[in-house]
Amino acid sequence: MKIGFLAMSGLRAHDPKLLQLGMTLPGVVERSRVLQSLPSLGLLYLAAYTPSGHDLHYYEVEGEKSVPADAFTCDLVAISTFSAQVNEAYAVADCLRESGVQVAMGGLHVTVLPEEALEHADYVFLGEGEKAWPAAVDAIANGTNDEGNRIWKSADFGPIDVCSLEVPRYDLLECRNYARLPVQTTRGCPWRCDFCASNVMLGQPYRKRPATQVVRDIQAAKQQNPHVFIEFADDNTFVDHEWGKELCRNLIPLKVKWFTETDISVADDPELLRLMRRARCRQLLIGLESPDQDSLDGIELRANFKGQRSTTNMDAVRRIQSHGITVNGCFILGLDKQTPAVFQEILDFALEAPLYDVQITVLTPFPGTPLYERLLQEGRIIEPGRWDLCTLFDVNHIPLNMTPDQLREGMYWLVEKLFSEDCLRVRRKHFFDQLW
Repeated sequence: MKIGFLAMSGLRAHDPKLLQLGMTLPGVVERSRVLQSLPSLGLLYLAAYTPSGHDLHYYEVEGEKSVPADAFTCDLVAISTFSAQVNEAYAVADCLRESGVQVAMGGLHVTVLPEEALEHADYVFLGEGEKAWPAAVDAIANGTNDEGNRIWKSADFGPIDVCSLEVPRYDLLECRNYARLPVQTTRGCPWRCDFCASNVMLGQPYRKRPATQVVRDIQAAKQQNPHVFIEFADDNTFVDHEWGKELCRNLIPLKVKWFTETDISVADDPELLRLMRRARCRQLLIGLESPDQDSLDGIELRANFKGQRSTTNMDAVRRIQSHGITVNGCFILGLDKQTPAVFQEILDFALEAPLYDVQITVLTPFPGTPLYERLLQEGRIIEPGRWDLCTLFDVNHIPLNMTPDQLREGMYWLVEKLFSEDCLRVRRKHFFDQLW
């Protein structure tokens, strides 16, 4: 069969004022361009697990009008999508099916709402797909798939052993000039925040890959671009500091620059920070979520790690950045215990630390998360079912200690302040000054 792997590219946001701000503020534009330029690692893994003998192709589209003509010549197309893009993905799927192409869909949103997805797809995949996908492809290709077998569940095939993953099919990216490519070192996160959608998808304990396999994947990525910048596609890379040190020792000879997401505990281990610097880590994205402890209490389902650490976060950021590794501090607006004072508090934190980069998002009730179920029961989701508003930037819930309008206006104010050229210059000047 000719099989296509189709990724929905681009960030999504609907708020017109925020869009206007985002197009003019350098700090927003920088990270947006990076995220939009990354291929889908999940689809590249599926391609790696496709049985031999099939003709494989990778596509990226932003909507049904941008689907390449070659995709319509496929026998089967696999589409991966997030909630914010799902309506566009459904339109693409409908368009392909009208042309006689079979469509499979998977990802976070489809895992939670498979019946919705089945209105637009021939097959849906729930959870991690590395084991279910090859079985489904064989059944479809051989004509042995039962008519009723349209839902393929990861749970029916046993847990995925991340210690023996295949190499993602970076070669399918062909001549595309990707400056950055994703590589995975871990899956999951032990903290289980109630707003986190990836926990719904992964559903298993935190898992680490052998450092040698990570090196193997980076070497495969470098075959596509010898000067590639690596984005580790993890939720929390350095939970295990000793494993992290082993990883860094293996990365040092590769001389490749990289970025990852982790928690603030890396600041506790000077040896780990030194090794990360030697291994050419350029930036850590860290979920600080809120400057005050009260807002953080209760957001984790299994612990209170972030709440307990909040009073030491500023010093921790300084320790990390003193090693020449920039920190992208992430904050969530609209948490239950936040008041309108939070906007100034975040600005003060970013300037005082100071944070090299800042990421601001709005508390977003993704379907399937504990947060979504709680807010739905409390009648606090403004437009239930508006998946296109699950962008992390559009307000679709009623906060407890401010109005939705106060949340929007506060976000506009904060974004404009944080990402102005003057603020960027002040925050970043300190980072470079301390290195000289």
